[in-house]
Amino acid sequence: MAKITKDDNKLDNQLCFSLYSASLAMSKMYKHLLSELGITYPQYLMMLVLWEEDGITATELSLRLMQDKGALTPVIKRLENLKLIHRSRDPKDERRIIISLSNAGKSMQREAASIPQRVLQACGLNHQSAIDLKARIETLRLNLNSFGNI
Repeated sequence: MAKITKDDNKLDNQLCFSLYSASLAMSKMYKHLLSELGITYPQYLMMLVLWEEDGITATELSLRLMQDKGALTPVIKRLENLKLIHRSRDPKDERRIIISLSNAGKSMQREAASIPQRVLQACGLNHQSAIDLKARIETLRLNLNSFGNI
């Protein structure tokens, strides 16, 4: 085991702070980009899922976004108020809520098409470096989630 030095406990040497401050910077950039569409980052994430798979249940949506279904309910309601999605009961099981894109929600996909490229550009990454960084971050997340059965 490496010897701990006094510099190891400095804020600027903390991995957690680098991740935290990068997350804040990413959120700020997305806020700017998404203001053009009139949606927030959590709403954008939900729209990304629906653009991939329209007509999924709220439970499936919460699993994809790795969030509690209750935390997503206000986001779903706001998207519905913006007329970007519809909620309906599953005719096979009325306990299940199906989330579907409206025509406006489908149209927004075209408007949002440039966002991933603009994000790469703002990050100073090319496609391959973004894939590599994403893989490392996903490994980090998996390791953290398995630490102490969090």
